[in-house]
Amino acid sequence: MEIVSFLIDFILHIDRHLEQFVIAYGPWVYALLFIIVFVETGVVVMPFLPGDSLLFIVGAMCGAGLMQYAIAVPVLLAAAILGDQCNYSLGRFFGPKVFQWEDSRWFNKRAFGKAHAFYELYGGVTIILARFMPFIRTFAPFVAGVASMSRGKFTLFNVTGALIWVIGITAAGYFFGNLEWVRANLEKIIWGLILVPGLIAIFGAWRTGRKEKQAASGPT
Repeated sequence: MEIVSFLIDFILHIDRHLEQFVIAYGPWVYALLFIIVFVETGVVVMPFLPGDSLLFIVGAMCGAGLMQYAIAVPVLLAAAILGDQCNYSLGRFFGPKVFQWEDSRWFNKRAFGKAHAFYELYGGVTIILARFMPFIRTFAPFVAGVASMSRGKFTLFNVTGALIWVIGITAAGYFFGNLEWVRANLEKIIWGLILVPGLIAIFGAWRTGRKEKQAASGPT
């Protein structure tokens, strides 16, 4: 329970935790950013780490002069791209075996199912769209590997999605993150970054499931 409480506090107050880390360890913060983003996107059992909120806060801290934008963005891009490539490779290696896995401490079968449904609905562009959706972005590369998408095609979507995701959200944080209204409502904004994309992903999975049921029942 202590670990869960810490993770919740870290996600909701990531600005405070990152600022403390920068003060204590200086440039080592870039290594921390790489690890967080790489693990979230590259290790299929770690979908609960912050993503969008982290990028936004990093952009805001760069805008405030606490970090270097020219260093942070390439580090985050490298982590996002390499993480997805790692996740894709795991999916290619394990293949159909994952459909036999059950829920466990390290594997959320329901979240995987949502990612798979979203992938079936939108195809390869899922790799780009999933960047903005918590949990889904962790499983989408893995699903692409399971589905045997070619590495060249996956890499194209991977790099494109990473560029849009990292540059787009960090730029938003850089230009708007230090506005008084944003800082006063930062916790609500973080909740929005978590919940809104998640609801969109759930709707996509529901829509796919509904289409599958209609197809199975046949014409009436």
